[in-house]
Amino acid sequence: MALDSKNKISADFNMSSMTDMVFLLLIFFLLTSNFVTPSGLPINVPTSKVGGKVIPKISVSITKDRRYFVNEVQVPYYRLETELRAQLKNREDGLVVLQIDKEVPVQYLVDVASIATNLKAKVSIATKPD
Repeated sequence: MALDSKNKISADFNMSSMTDMVFLLLIFFLLTSNFVTPSGLPINVPTSKVGGKVIPKISVSITKDRRYFVNEVQVPYYRLETELRAQLKNREDGLVVLQIDKEVPVQYLVDVASIATNLKAKVSIATKPD
């Protein structure tokens, strides 16, 4: 007398729940990691042997043809101080990252750095690794 069970136990493993968990973890880590947002401006920054990655809060860029940008919005030089003051008013850390093309004379860097320093901002110069 053979007894047949109506409930068959399958030895297969369903991977769909595992792939869902891996996908959710991937999305979580992508959203919570810090990204350095590259500038879309044509700026060739100088190289450096030492340096760390800084996430720019306020970015001031000077292109090779001496155009000024604050957070990728073109600003004339005479309005640079007022634009920086408005940007720094909304930020508590006060970090300004200078992205200046390596062909621009140093005097332009000094002028922008002095404007930011007069506004009590911390100034950092963007470089790329050597």
